Amino acid sequence: TGKSYLAKAVATEANNSTFFSVSSSDLVSKWLGESEKLVKNLFELARQHKPSIIFIDEIDSLCSSRSDNESESARRIKTEFLVQMQGVGNDMDGILVLGATNIPWVLDAAIRRRFEKRIYIALPEEHARLDMFKLHLGNTRHQLSEQDIKVLAVKTDGYSGADISIVVRDALMQPVRKVQSAT
Repeated sequence: TGKSYLAKAVATEANNSTFFSVSSSDLVSKWLGESEKLVKNLFELARQHKPSIIFIDEIDSLCSSRSDNESESARRIKTEFLVQMQGVGNDMDGILVLGATNIPWVLDAAIRRRFEKRIYIALPEEHARLDMFKLHLGNTRHQLSEQDIKVLAVKTDGYSGADISIVVRDALMQPVRKVQSAT
């Protein structure tokens, strides 16, 4: 829906900043204690390379509300994340933390409080979807008319930018799949 694009735009505008873009899955390890170390190392790197921006995509899967049935490792990751965002004993000046989620209401309340601003990014409207189709098609040869692309923009109401990217990528791969299945 543009959350990742917004984070990249922030990084571009702050051109003297170091940009750390991670998915929450990048910070989770199957080894005991390793996930907390990954979170701590991320923030330490950001402190070493100030000014810096940390962008965590799908933060909800890392920092959902605490519950009785959550694992001890999930609780420890959340605690480490809270400690690092609070900057206990460390200097957080010059570090901007951005998080993206489609379900902000599942975020732990303590995590939510540490984000000073919340920006709602709606799904793209028809004209934006039209532009996205054109952008993702790029200079790739295709047989779509301008009208075909407009119809696609109308029919994809409710699609995110990522959804449209997948639709175009899948469509562009169809000829390759036909060749592969013929051999």
